[in-house]
Amino acid sequence: MENRLNKGDRLTLDITDLNNLGCGVGRAPDGRVVFVKGAVSGDSVEAEIIKVNKSFLAARLCKIISPSPHRSAESFCDAPLACGGCIYRHITYEHELDIKRDYVKNAFVKVGLPEVRVLDVRSAGKIRGYRNKGVFPVAMTKNGVKAGFFAAKSHNVIPADSCAIQNPAFADIVSFVCGFADDNGWTVYDEEKGNGLLRHIYLRAGDATGEIMLCLVVNGETVPRSDKFVKEIRRRFPAVTGICLSVNEKNTNVVLGDTFVLLYGKNYIEDVLCGMRFKIAPDAFYQVNRDGAELLYSLAADAAKLEGDEILMDLYCGTGTIGLSMAKKVRKLCGIEIVSSAVECARENAKSNGITNAEFFCADAGSRDEILFAAGGERPDVVVIDPPRKGSTRELAECLAELGVPKIVYVSCDPDTLARDCVCFKELGYAIGAVQPVDMFPRTGHVESVVCLLLKTQIQMKLNFKNIPSKERKPQ
Repeated sequence: MENRLNKGDRLTLDITDLNNLGCGVGRAPDGRVVFVKGAVSGDSVEAEIIKVNKSFLAARLCKIISPSPHRSAESFCDAPLACGGCIYRHITYEHELDIKRDYVKNAFVKVGLPEVRVLDVRSAGKIRGYRNKGVFPVAMTKNGVKAGFFAAKSHNVIPADSCAIQNPAFADIVSFVCGFADDNGWTVYDEEKGNGLLRHIYLRAGDATGEIMLCLVVNGETVPRSDKFVKEIRRRFPAVTGICLSVNEKNTNVVLGDTFVLLYGKNYIEDVLCGMRFKIAPDAFYQVNRDGAELLYSLAADAAKLEGDEILMDLYCGTGTIGLSMAKKVRKLCGIEIVSSAVECARENAKSNGITNAEFFCADAGSRDEILFAAGGERPDVVVIDPPRKGSTRELAECLAELGVPKIVYVSCDPDTLARDCVCFKELGYAIGAVQPVDMFPRTGHVESVVCLLLKTQIQMKLNFKNIPSKERKPQ
């Protein structure tokens, strides 16, 4: 039966679902699932098969026979579909939020936790121009140096002058940098050969302050005519308060290098979040959606239900934004982060905002020994964890359970790793509260979540607090 369908064949399909990769889902006559990029649940479409697999087919959308009521009447973005960024740009925002709630719910069902309640997705409401960070790979084309975005699952650069979800000020700066590179003989990095100079154009903006940082990621330590470049940027773009080079001479997919060379101004930007002013280094973690972050952090604080006398530990703390947003509601704040420049920013952020009850450590937030050292002999009352996409670790969960931490607020950027980690916490005696999804990245397939975990079973304590290293050793 399956051999009757081949590449190039056309099918008429009813699209019944839309996955978190932005592909409409239908069924071929032989029962196999067909994924159609650009199709929307509720569409009737004609599609051409481009990939044949024993269990599924992939197809290219050729014609919409009957549009779905969930299909948006207006075009959200003019970038080529191959960009792969705004996978939900074809649908109404209301339907997108429904899809994201289902994504979170299904993640818990898949790991055997169907009883976990998942609330409706909350949103700050802004779906355009919300990203305060832009990373633009560059390529040499027949029309000169161009910047854009990597096509999905590749390193092929799709040239794009603007992006619907990026800060609108970025487009002109990126365009100017490409033109200057052309006019002044800057070469472009070739991944296969490992030569060439300019790799990425990296921008960060403070939404509340208006400050912009321009960082050129380069395969070298200098750029030709740097003085002229700085002068022109300052003249054309007065909002740019700092220009630097990120030196990355490694054959790697990691964007930023370890060394930064300041060409002009400040080596950081500042932004205001939750009523506090934050200093943000080029390589420090900071939420890309400021309005969404304020909503997310307020929901995390609501979940923590702080009363004023708690010891709060903020793990994977970045520049300290989550913990510092709650610092005035607790007796003591302790943050742990592995990026040293972010820790320095966190310490400065605490000082500049008049917060004296906070201490930050440069350490691995997933390391049992480092957590015990930072705890300094005191059991945290509340721990906030905001891990990277890969999630937390079993070691961390066991450590928090051994410490007898009564309340954990888990902020997640990946529903699958959140659900996996919740299984671990449940096994260690924690009850899983209602999960609150937050749409930090409208039009993309990503969704954040907040959930409170309460210790209901006090396991046998294995830790002797008298043996925990004292804070006589200065934090790194």
